[in-house]
Amino acid sequence: MTELIQEILGTVLFFVLFFGIGFILNMLIKTTWMPTWLYCIVVLPLGVWYFWKPDLSLLSFIGVFLWPFAAGIGGALTSGWAIQSLRKNGYRMF
Repeated sequence: MTELIQEILGTVLFFVLFFGIGFILNMLIKTTWMPTWLYCIVVLPLGVWYFWKPDLSLLSFIGVFLWPFAAGIGGALTSGWAIQSLRKNGYRMF
């Protein structure tokens, strides 16, 4: 039961963390989709490299780490869409 709670909380935290990082990067650098590309190019390979254990099968690795990694890419994409819609609606500071 505690593993399930940890999985759910980790997934939510990954979403919030990468939404916030992506939103701030979008405001500072003014590139809409750069955080998404950084997540795919830097965070995903480093996460697989760091969390992969030799005794872990591919199916069990995907079963455990799929939802947090998917939530991270979802947060990065959502931050890009949020910034894009704010800019489209006339908010110039974004």
